[in-house]
Amino acid sequence: MQNYLDLLQDVLDNGKFKQDRTGIGTYSVFCRQLRFNLQDGFPLLTTKKLHTPSIIHELLWFISGQTNIQYLNQNKISIWNEWADEQGELGPIYGHQWRAWDSQNHGHIDQLANLLEQISNNPSSRRLLVNAWNVGMLDQMALPPCHYSFQFYVNDGVLDCLFNMRSVDIFLGLPFNIASYALLTMMIAEQTNLRAGELIWSGADVHLYKNHLQQAKLQLTRTPGRLPKLIFSRKPDSLFDYTFNDVQINDYTPQAHIPAKVAV
Repeated sequence: MQNYLDLLQDVLDNGKFKQDRTGIGTYSVFCRQLRFNLQDGFPLLTTKKLHTPSIIHELLWFISGQTNIQYLNQNKISIWNEWADEQGELGPIYGHQWRAWDSQNHGHIDQLANLLEQISNNPSSRRLLVNAWNVGMLDQMALPPCHYSFQFYVNDGVLDCLFNMRSVDIFLGLPFNIASYALLTMMIAEQTNLRAGELIWSGADVHLYKNHLQQAKLQLTRTPGRLPKLIFSRKPDSLFDYTFNDVQINDYTPQAHIPAKVAV
């Protein structure tokens, strides 16, 4: 994960100050990319401890198509609480778009199910794509998608994934997103009998919040350790049948957590 630390340094060195909707302000650069070979280990930060149950439960929640925080809260995950309404609803965010995209002509489209079918039966397709940026529904979402699309590529039995972000909080958000999409890629690879290959992240507005500068500098004093390994305890019947206990992250020995406030 040295490339992630290099990105932190890049933003500290080259970021231009911008005001933002939260009122905190950011130091921002435009358009960066990171690449991770998933055969080298699971790309989970070791220079600070990440809360892996949040990563796993949130992804399972997205995959299920849910948009109410009840499932997360039942599993002691509060990362979406500040955006939910009094009933716990967030509007048609990621899970809705992934599993039930609203189409005027075709009803609700299950993009994830279609993706799996295409990877299995038409792996050379250049349309192995899932999109969360539903322009007609953005005003109904508690938060418009930051990671707005992802695309897969199959070659010689290997599955690669590119995911795109319009807005990237690199101290708090990006490490979480990298681990989440690595997990998704590995799940889909297992379900389609492929080998997980490369995970590529592409970010547009890549920024550090003004109140995260000292935390970023502290993290840059730390040396990355060996990446953990992710294994599945079983192969479920489908992508939609994974549970929290199916995901095991072994040999994760991170350095201490670095607290920072989320900008809402």
